[in-house]
Amino acid sequence: MRAATGIVFVLFTILAINNSVLCSASNNGSCIESERQALLRFKQDIRDPSNRLGSWVGRDCCKWAGISCHDITGQVHKLLLNGSNHDDFFLVVDPRSSLGGKINPSLIHLKHLTHLNLSMNDFGGTQIPKFLGSLSNLTHLDLFKAGFEGMIPHQLGNLTNLVYLDLSYNFKLYAENLQWLSQLSMLQYLNMSRTNLSESSDWLEVTNALPSLVELRFSDCSLRYNVPTLHHVNFSSIANLDLSFNSFTVIPTWIFKLRNLASLDMSGNFISGPIPNDIQNLTSLKLLDLSWLSLNSSIPSWLYRFSSLEVLNFQHNSLRGPISSDIKNLTSITSLDLSANDFEGKLPISMGELCKLRRLDLSWNKWNQEISLVLDIFIGCVSDGLEYLALGLARFSGHLTDQIGQFKSLNYLSLGSNSISGPVPASLSKLSSLEHLDISSNNLQGIVSETHFTNMTSLRAFFASKNPLTFQASPDWIPPFQLERLQLSSLQLGPQFPLWLRSQTNLIYLDISNTSLSCVLPSWFGNFSSHLSFLILSNNEMHGRLPDFSKAGDSSKDGISDYDLSFNQFEGSLPGISSKMISLNLRNNRLSGSLSSLLCNNKSEPMSLQVLDLRNNQLEGKLPKNCWSSWKTLKVIGLSNNQFMGTIPSSMSSLIALNSLHLRNNSFSGNLPLVLQNFAHLFTLDLGWNKFRGNIPSWIGTELLGLRTLNIRANKIYGHIPEELCGLSSLQILDLSSNNLSGPIPKCFNNFRAMVSRNPLSNYYFINSSLITITEEAVLAVKGKMYQYDIILPLVTSIDLSSNLLSGRIPAEITTLSGLLFLNLSNNLLTEVIPTKIGNMSSLESIDFSMNQLSGEIPPSMSSLSFLSYLNLSYNNLRGKIPTGTQLQSFTASSYIGNHVCGPPVTKSCDASGVSPGVENVNGKKHGLEVDCFYVSMALGYVVGLWGVIGSLLLNRSWRFFFFRLSENMWYKLYDFVCKYCD
Repeated sequence: MRAATGIVFVLFTILAINNSVLCSASNNGSCIESERQALLRFKQDIRDPSNRLGSWVGRDCCKWAGISCHDITGQVHKLLLNGSNHDDFFLVVDPRSSLGGKINPSLIHLKHLTHLNLSMNDFGGTQIPKFLGSLSNLTHLDLFKAGFEGMIPHQLGNLTNLVYLDLSYNFKLYAENLQWLSQLSMLQYLNMSRTNLSESSDWLEVTNALPSLVELRFSDCSLRYNVPTLHHVNFSSIANLDLSFNSFTVIPTWIFKLRNLASLDMSGNFISGPIPNDIQNLTSLKLLDLSWLSLNSSIPSWLYRFSSLEVLNFQHNSLRGPISSDIKNLTSITSLDLSANDFEGKLPISMGELCKLRRLDLSWNKWNQEISLVLDIFIGCVSDGLEYLALGLARFSGHLTDQIGQFKSLNYLSLGSNSISGPVPASLSKLSSLEHLDISSNNLQGIVSETHFTNMTSLRAFFASKNPLTFQASPDWIPPFQLERLQLSSLQLGPQFPLWLRSQTNLIYLDISNTSLSCVLPSWFGNFSSHLSFLILSNNEMHGRLPDFSKAGDSSKDGISDYDLSFNQFEGSLPGISSKMISLNLRNNRLSGSLSSLLCNNKSEPMSLQVLDLRNNQLEGKLPKNCWSSWKTLKVIGLSNNQFMGTIPSSMSSLIALNSLHLRNNSFSGNLPLVLQNFAHLFTLDLGWNKFRGNIPSWIGTELLGLRTLNIRANKIYGHIPEELCGLSSLQILDLSSNNLSGPIPKCFNNFRAMVSRNPLSNYYFINSSLITITEEAVLAVKGKMYQYDIILPLVTSIDLSSNLLSGRIPAEITTLSGLLFLNLSNNLLTEVIPTKIGNMSSLESIDFSMNQLSGEIPPSMSSLSFLSYLNLSYNNLRGKIPTGTQLQSFTASSYIGNHVCGPPVTKSCDASGVSPGVENVNGKKHGLEVDCFYVSMALGYVVGLWGVIGSLLLNRSWRFFFFRLSENMWYKLYDFVCKYCD
């Protein structure tokens, strides 16, 4: 008894001592000093723009933000420093609050750390630290979207206690093999999405050896399509499997053996054909995502028996046929997405029995049904709980009636791009939970007023563009909502600027283009723009001066701004802009003054502007010389159709990112500037209608290898066309017309490979970044008229060398350009025959060889040009019969005037041999008195000599053209010679 009492006493003594030690260690709840110091060293190397670690002061690190300690020991157990996103859909890391910099190895002193979360930050492409493998007590490691790059360190395999591992969406992360994973036997959750595993052929073998694995996510990992077969499935505990956006051509057969599988995502692969029948073996499925594939069957009957299925996604396939009434058997379904397919017919009334439905997307199909009948189906138990309803671009018609007001749980409603007509029902105001409303691109009529929004306190996005609607609101209206996105393009909104917009302080996207606004911008608009990321006010009649945009985008979620105020009547000088602005479109206004007021407006910080479009204004003066260094991000400069003059300053060489330069129709002068050599990424160079002189420099063809458009039309350029231009293999548009170029057409034009393909579309004329898309344009002389091309410009190919002094023959090599659409060689001194194989240029729509000295017959192959809609061969020396065929006879006789051809469509008929009849010479008789032959000969010689020159110039257009062009060419050469010494 005494022994037992003694033992009990000893035990209580030990417990008391331990408790005393533990309490001492906790130091009244504060953390351990060595761990506090480790955290402070970690903080020193961290970039923290928003001061998220500002609370990391004082002695008690357990009270610091992101730190969690053991209640008794004070040991740091959790370090949770996950960042936030500023776009819920795309999960974009918020740069204003993300941590970055270097991860200090001091973290290895946190020996009891179980949770480390650094997700949603930006560590700038550094490698995942190898020392993380020393944190042996870690059970949760979350590095999702943290900005890491490089090879995954195999040391992570030492974390044998890991239950949760997320390395996903670190976009340049890769692994050569995954053997290190085989040591993580306790792992239940593994997410490596967007990690490059193309070299990790062992991924299936390794993951199959993880007995505790419940969730496996390998989305967009470049997994190869030839997945090895599993003879024995060990990871039968897997409930959630995501292999989306890889290169599978079939669903691997081992998946169908996972009887406990509750979630399967195979979207975005290369799987085609019917919906696989083996899926019916997966009877436990609650989620099935087969979207973004090439499935082309109808929905099989067995799928309707999946009574446990909660989420079914068939978006973006080629599924067809009607929907069976058996769909009512999907009694557990909460989300159904059938969008972007070829479904047709009427929606079955039985869909109204899917009482658990919360999300329904039927958009991008061919339902051909009245919208009121569709809504009738879902009124009842579905309408009570339905939160998401997308019916856009689905061929719905008829009137939108008051029944829409019964869907009171809706937070998302899309009816855009249908044929819905009639007024907007007042019952919309009953949808108090609505956050997103899209009724755009229909035929809705009448008035939208403030009464439609009475109860919409949750509305965040409203799209009503392209309807014959009038938006009416009183000047003092204060909406009950705070919008983030508003699109009212092509509605009747004006003439006055809507004052209620001033209350929308959360607005980031505003499109009120083409809304009949004919006023000045209110004085408060400059400050209002500080939270706008996207502003579109184009195609109105707004006037007055532009406000200062120096704060544009400063308060926006994205921290950027993209403004389009084009096609208005704004006047005055250019506004100041924010350093965060990425695109400014002020084209087609009445702005005046110099470019210096924008570029040189005391900008001490680097600018972010990528697009500057000032075309079609009244700007003047010379380009500034010393202000370009702050604008290094510029990709597009549009200055066409202004009154600029002078030379291109060499200081523009700092614009190394430039893609597109439009200087057309100004008064720029001097030789083509050497500064252009620095624009290695240039694909559009438009210098037409200026006063540039000199030769075409050969370096254009050796330095600007990415050019797709080269336009030097209507300048004072002379000399030969350099053969180096043939190095521009991507060239689609070449316009050297209306200059003084001489010599032959280079034979090497067949190197223009982009003119060989019938469809050269390669997004050449779209400037893309993560934020903006700009459509390029070109003005071309086609079919005798000037046309502007923009949206379809990627499909256009053209060569225009007209109105020069080019001589020699048309090179036969040019006939290999089978993708060329427009060819204009008119008004030159070209001789000899038209190439016999011109019929090989099968895409030609327009040919103009007029005003030359071409001879011989029209090649028979020309009659095979089935796309030809314009032909001008006038005023040459062509002879013989016009080739017979439906194509060449479809043009008028004016296409052949000034030649010696015969046959339809000209009135002159051919003789039996197919030759145009000659002109008979008739000798007159000698009459009158004889005179002295010497004087007659002298007088006749004088007249013939004088009029042989003058008459030839008067009667022969090409000779006259050559004489004056030659004189002009000589004058410019003399002028250049003198100017070298004048300058």
